[in-house]
Amino acid sequence: MSIEVLRARLPEYARDLATNLALLADDTTLDRAAHWGCFIASAHAVGEPLTLRAVEEAARAGGASSSTIDTARSAAAMMAMTNVYFRAVHLMQASEYQALPSRLRMNHGRHADAPSTHYDLWCVAVSAINGCGACLDSHEAALRRKGVAPSQVQVALRIASVVSAVARTLAAEAALHPQNSPV
Repeated sequence: MSIEVLRARLPEYARDLATNLALLADDTTLDRAAHWGCFIASAHAVGEPLTLRAVEEAARAGGASSSTIDTARSAAAMMAMTNVYFRAVHLMQASEYQALPSRLRMNHGRHADAPSTHYDLWCVAVSAINGCGACLDSHEAALRRKGVAPSQVQVALRIASVVSAVARTLAAEAALHPQNSPV
C-alpha cells in the first residue's frame, strides 16, 4: 500500500489531511533517510495498522534502507517508554522525582545505525505525538547543538502531526464502519 492509497482511504472530511500527507511525502527539507525515518517513527508511535503498512511501504519505495527503518522503529519504541516516564516526572508536583535517576536502560539510541541528528529528529516526532515536553526539549536542544535548523525540526513536527491525524482518523473510521475496514 502506498501513500496515495492511504490518502484515498481518508474520508472527505479529512481532505486537508490527505493534502498535507502528499505535501510532506514530497518535502525535501530533510535528507531522505531522516525524512522517511520521521514517517516510520511517527507511524509506529500511533500504531494504526493501515497507516503503518502504507508508511513502511512508501519508505522502502522511497529508498529507506532496512537499517533506517529498524532504527526509526527503535526510536519509537524507546520514546514509548521514556515519554511516559519523563512526562510523568515533569507533571508531578513532588520535585524529588526529578532529582532521581530514571534507572531505565536507554543505550540503544547511542548505538543506532543512523546519524545522531536523524535519531533525535525521530525522537522529536514521537515525543510530539506522545506529548512529552521534557523529551521534546531535550532532543530539540541536542539538535540545535548539532546545528540542525529550526525549519528541519519543524518538518519532523509536521510529519508527526499529519501521520498521527491520519492514523487516528482511519482508526475512528474503522470503528464506525468495521465492515469497510481493510485491517
